[in-house]
Order: sequence, then structure tokens, then C-alpha cells
Amino acid sequence: MVGGATVEIDPANDHVGLSDLFASRRYFAKFAAITGHLGRVAALLQAEGTLSKTEVEVLARYVQSIAFTFRALSMKYLLVGRDTGQFFGSLTMDDHESGFPVAPELMVMANDAMQAAAHLDGLPTTDALKDQMVRQIIGEQSVPTRLQFALSQRLYYEELQRGQLFWARNDPIAVWLSGTEPRRTYLLHWAVYDSQINLPVIYLMEVEDSGRDALPRDLRRWPEVQAHLIGQSLGGLKLLTIAKGFDESFDHLHPKRLRRLHIGPMYSHQYTRQSGPIRDVLAAARAPQGQDWALAWTWEELLSDRVREERAGWFGKVEREIFALDPFAGRGVDTGATRTERMIVLPERPFQVLAEQNPAGFASVRKFVVSPAGRVLNH
Repeated sequence: MVGGATVEIDPANDHVGLSDLFASRRYFAKFAAITGHLGRVAALLQAEGTLSKTEVEVLARYVQSIAFTFRALSMKYLLVGRDTGQFFGSLTMDDHESGFPVAPELMVMANDAMQAAAHLDGLPTTDALKDQMVRQIIGEQSVPTRLQFALSQRLYYEELQRGQLFWARNDPIAVWLSGTEPRRTYLLHWAVYDSQINLPVIYLMEVEDSGRDALPRDLRRWPEVQAHLIGQSLGGLKLLTIAKGFDESFDHLHPKRLRRLHIGPMYSHQYTRQSGPIRDVLAAARAPQGQDWALAWTWEELLSDRVREERAGWFGKVEREIFALDPFAGRGVDTGATRTERMIVLPERPFQVLAEQNPAGFASVRKFVVSPAGRVLNH
């Protein structure tokens, strides 16, 4: 049961199908609110100097694309649980690990996007569908469920055709930061939807380019860089492994800083079954509808500490980065990062319970608290 609604659980995969209309709509409304708060969190991080203006702009685009993805899926499953004349399934979410939709949902959506134009050509216009609905309501005095379903699918494909969604793979983009020949600095950013943990993961890499041609215009290096970075975008790989592999594969590209942001898990007493203190906090909070959630953010960062030169060929030399690992208790060797910071975004009611219970391990977790008015405060 989810908030009194029936859901379909796959015990083998800890996935749940939101087959109840109202449970499904509340789920999408919850994420619409959550994604709206994340931009404010990023702005706070910029104000304190943790993120640059460029990085915040990049993150804002990814967060907005996640919001567009949820909006498209909400249109696809708008009539879930209703008799539409055909079975079209329900949103499958990972209720055990992430609280987000499972990765195959995004893969199906990408396939649908490729065929969106053909689907739209075969559907009546929005105005025509609305006109038919009015005629059925007045003339037949019945609910035009099948017409509503057709309209929901039209709106879904229109969202896909607009683009700017968060896909299972979002290829690297280069943003020039500073410098000219012979040394330029770029921010490379890309993102994936990790199929192992069903979470969006965003990567930011600051790179110095000592090549002859500017990286984004280099027809040889740039495609290789894009393919390499996407191929290494696995949640199980440490940042140190990714950065060293990149450094050794491209002699004229020097990774100075690599960041990885995991957005999620999303916790909700009504929708998810994760274990741990947050589950107990949300259960005790008994928060009203729309405030029963908490979203984790995890930042990993790897910094270059210094450069060494090594021989390349008979007469050449290349630069190689020496990365700084977390010096505390040798944790850097385990994490493969210079530092890791955990954050959580949650409404006031769950935060109050979290502060009262003060569970072990949360003292070092940064809390961003959302007020009923939508303000985000850093605690």
C-alpha cells in the first residue's frame, strides 16, 4: 500500500509500479516540488564559494532537464489506473534504493523520443481532442477517458519533441573558462542515469588543454574525449581511477579537478522502503502531504596536487597529475577522492524530528531546510 493506494511490487528487484492514479500523481507532484528547490540549494553553494557561477549554471540545466523528464513521464502515466481501452502499464520506481524511476523508464523514453514526430502526426491536435471531449460529456454524458488518454499521450510526445530532458546518457560538453594558446582551461560536464542505483549522476571536470587546436574544435581529440568519459561514467569507479585514466589517455589534457554529484536517494515514508535513520525520522515526522520527503546529495571531489614529468618516446616529455587524496585516517585511499561531502534537503517538519533524534552519523551532513514558503535555509 502507498498512502492507502495499491501498488505492484516486484520482490526480486525491489521495484514498485505506481498503478494507482492518485499515488502516481502525488509522486510526480512531489518531484516537481523537489526539483524546484534544488536550484536554490545550488545558489546557496555559490554564495558561499563552494560552486562557481558557471558550475551553478551547468547544474541548473541538469536539474531543469530532470524536471522536464519527470514532467514528460507524468504526462505518459497521467491516466494510470483508468480504463483507457488498452493496458499501458505504470511508472516503475525503485522504492528500495533510490526513490527514482528505474533506468529502463528513461531508456524507453529515449526510444519514444526518436519516434515522437510520427506519433504526433498520427494523433488529433490538442484542440480537436478537447472538442471531442466536450461533445462526449454533453452528448453522451459520460467521462471521455479514452480521449483523455489520447490527449495525455499527445502531451507526452510533445514534451519529448521539445527536448532538453535528462537522458540515460548525456554526452560531455566543453565550456571555455580561460586562457588562449598554448594553454586553455575548460569545464567539461556530462551526466548519466546510473542503471545500478537508478540515480542521476553529474560530472564536472576542470581541464587544462595544451594541445595545438582548441579541444571542442579538434575533430580527432574531442570525439575520443567524449567517448572515453562516457565509458568511464560508472558509479562503482572511484574518481581517482577516472581522472588517472583520462590523464594517461590524453597527453595534452590535464585534469585539475573532477567532481561527481549523486542526486538522491529520495526518501519518503509513503513511497520508499529504504532502511536507516532517515526512514525512522520520516515515520516519526508524520509530515502532511507534500512534505513527506528528504533528498540526499553527495559531492565527491578530486584535486590535482602537483605535476610530474615523464618521458614520452625518445626525446619528448609529458605532464602527469599527482592527485591529492583525503588525508584523514587514510580515507582518501578508500574513497579515491580529496574530499566527500554529504548533504540532505528536506522540509521543516522532518528536519525538526531529525534535530530532535540526532541520529549517529548526521552531525557532518549538511542540512538544507525548505520552508512552507519555499525558502531554503542552510543549517
